[in-house]
Amino acid sequence: MTSFIPPLPDIVLEPIVRLALSEDLGRAGDLTTDATIPPDTTMAVNIVGRKDGVIAGLDAASLALRMIDTSVSLDIETPDGAAVAPGQVVARLNGSARSILTAERTMLNFMGRLSGIATLTREFVSRIEGSDAKIVCTRKTTPGHRAVEKRAVRCGGGTSHRYGLDDAIMIKDNHIAACGSITEALKRALDYAGHLRMVEIEVDTLDQLEEIIPLKPHAVLLDNMSCDNLREAVRMVSGAFTTEASGGVNLDTVAEIASTGVDFISVGALTHSALNLDLGMDAA
Repeated sequence: MTSFIPPLPDIVLEPIVRLALSEDLGRAGDLTTDATIPPDTTMAVNIVGRKDGVIAGLDAASLALRMIDTSVSLDIETPDGAAVAPGQVVARLNGSARSILTAERTMLNFMGRLSGIATLTREFVSRIEGSDAKIVCTRKTTPGHRAVEKRAVRCGGGTSHRYGLDDAIMIKDNHIAACGSITEALKRALDYAGHLRMVEIEVDTLDQLEEIIPLKPHAVLLDNMSCDNLREAVRMVSGAFTTEASGGVNLDTVAEIASTGVDFISVGALTHSALNLDLGMDAA
């Protein structure tokens, strides 16, 4: 089981959740609930798993509920990062029926999407169990939802590449093309970086790798290489800096990629191709 992943601070979650609620409530609020449910009606409901998976997104769901009504209780039984089975209760809600019904879809949208990411991540992590490699996500996230999606990866046992353009220097093929050479691009980046920013550079061939090894980047991204070439790349680097494999990674290939000795394996599919985990909200 994944160790405890702290919830994102409300100041980070609030604009994401507020947009989702305002999108659903529109200009007039929840017409169906207002038309059918008397204001003093209370109810108890459970959020329940309908498929095997890993839970994530309870922090966003909890804030969505609180933004509608702080008086509704939410008791979590299966926390973020924990496995869930069909029929298993994830959380219990009790309070105003109007508030619960109004928040229901937004809560489940966050939890279904983010639990799907956590579930897929856990599958990748389980495929490389016993190796020293780590599964990392990328910047291929839903616009505006990067913070919650990257936390969901952590709930599944993975970790993150960069969060954005501003937290590390990552030299890719188009940077190299614009600079004119891989050596020149790397020299400029290392001169610019200072002592606290990491510099990673993408290479497509072993010849490119051989060229940049003397400059000692902090990490190298080995892009779309065969497993034989990945093994040779790891041998060439010989622990001098971090190695990361990228491209062509799926559940069928990830174990062999991990066996090459790379330190990290980046998987864009964790956030751009995960299926929602089926969760429901049922009257208790």
